[in-house]
Amino acid sequence: MSEPRTPTSPRMLGIYLNDHLAGATAGTQLARRTAREHRESPFGGDLEDVAAQIMEDRAALLTVMADLEVPVRRYKVYGGWLGEKTGRLKPNGRLRRRSGLSTVLELESLRIGVEGKALLWHALLTAADEDPRLDPDRLTELLNRARRQRATLQSLHDAAAATMFSPGRTEPREAVVGT
Repeated sequence: MSEPRTPTSPRMLGIYLNDHLAGATAGTQLARRTAREHRESPFGGDLEDVAAQIMEDRAALLTVMADLEVPVRRYKVYGGWLGEKTGRLKPNGRLRRRSGLSTVLELESLRIGVEGKALLWHALLTAADEDPRLDPDRLTELLNRARRQRATLQSLHDAAAATMFSPGRTEPREAVVGT
């Protein structure tokens, strides 16, 4: 026997969506910076495409929040922004320049963020059966785009990691994917 369904608490939905908005804010900043750092590399076009899509996905999340009448919690947005800036301070094996390790870690962070975003779209798609304010076609489109982003980032990460950690390399490169 299945348990009776209880409606989602608007408070819990607000927390969930605002947490994802904070992550989307950090992800947008990281994606733009990563694309800018690698603009001249062979992978620059892919990174610029992913960055543009991540910005569009953040805007789509804000639209969903407005449709669901979920207020934006600015402190979470600022927290996401600050978190991304703070993440830049991590040691990367170099004191003043970028290292190839930075690229690998940035691609991993972007991939983790896109995975979380895919889970968000999937969760909302599941809820769309019960909430007419959610557009299942749009959510499916966003979920499929997140899956394509994940595949692109995985491919870039594989190339960056293979270059960074290749046997016999004596000196770290300035950057693995680009300059």
